[in-house]
Amino acid sequence: MTEVTAMAARGEDPGALLAAQAALAAEHAAVYGYGVLGGRLEGRPRTDATAAHDAHRARRDALVRTVRDLGGTPVAADAAYALPFPVSDPSAALRLAAVIEDRVAGVCSDLVRAARGPLRSQAAGALREAAVRAARWRGSGVAFPGLAEKASAEPADTTAEAGATGVPH
Repeated sequence: MTEVTAMAARGEDPGALLAAQAALAAEHAAVYGYGVLGGRLEGRPRTDATAAHDAHRARRDALVRTVRDLGGTPVAADAAYALPFPVSDPSAALRLAAVIEDRVAGVCSDLVRAARGPLRSQAAGALREAAVRAARWRGSGVAFPGLAEKASAEPADTTAEAGATGVPH
């Protein structure tokens, strides 16, 4: 019996667990992505990328605990993730950082919708942080961060290819 099936059998809503697992998978991918792009940056952008990497690692670790608290087994990180484009220079590294943050914002918005109480507040904070980082990397924000159907076409078209989907490559 899967965790979700067991929760449904107990009359519990598995939505928060599923959303937390998706957020955890996105954080695993974000940690990987920042590991790739960080080596292509220098100066202030590299410092910012290091801070973002650390923030995603901390969020990943918190989500591992959250998934366990919700009765689930945390999804494991994949060995590697496909990137949407070659990351061979600082410009590409900055674009990748924005794509990663857009993807994280998307799954955080799903967690905001599914969660209640303190978990919902934490997810809202994570959504805000990802949206702010994406705006800094891109140089502009989007009207509805985390909501692909409301955002411009570019982030929605490229985020799934950023390796932030949890799909191994």
